[in-house]
Amino acid sequence: MQLANLRIDLIVQSLRRRVGAGVEVRQVRYRLRGWNEGALDAVRDGRAALHALSETVGDGPVVVVGHSMGGRVAAHLAAEGGVAAVAALAPWWPTNDADLIPPSCRLLTMHGTADTWTDPVASRRQTERAAARGVDATWVGFPGAGHFLLKDYARWHRLTADFVIAQWSERSQT
Repeated sequence: MQLANLRIDLIVQSLRRRVGAGVEVRQVRYRLRGWNEGALDAVRDGRAALHALSETVGDGPVVVVGHSMGGRVAAHLAAEGGVAAVAALAPWWPTNDADLIPPSCRLLTMHGTADTWTDPVASRRQTERAAARGVDATWVGFPGAGHFLLKDYARWHRLTADFVIAQWSERSQT
């Protein structure tokens, strides 16, 4: 198992504990590694997961949580509609991917300030630009934390779960 999958497994377990039985929590397993620019296989996998979710549980608020490349996938899925909110954890946004997130979608971006794999300055700028476009967007920095959600992991988990719960409960009541 890749370490990236283990980290997300822990986030998924934390979310399931916090949100309870009334909220469906699913994890996407990419068929292939990497972004694969032409085919966008990761986005196709995410799209298939969203379709399967809607087939199983019907319509309702969907919150996509993505770490690293998963944050990029989440932005692309949000652009296609049907996503109420995105929680991007240390997102890999090399080409202004947050610009894809529409104003109807909320955005929480969390990033370790010492991340050397993905750029926390870029994610902050893109989150601020999204807010300027009308997206309800927040950037949270984790001082001294790197890319792997390890330093202060309980805070990563708590803020992610709090965001998901807030989005789901607010959107499901309307």
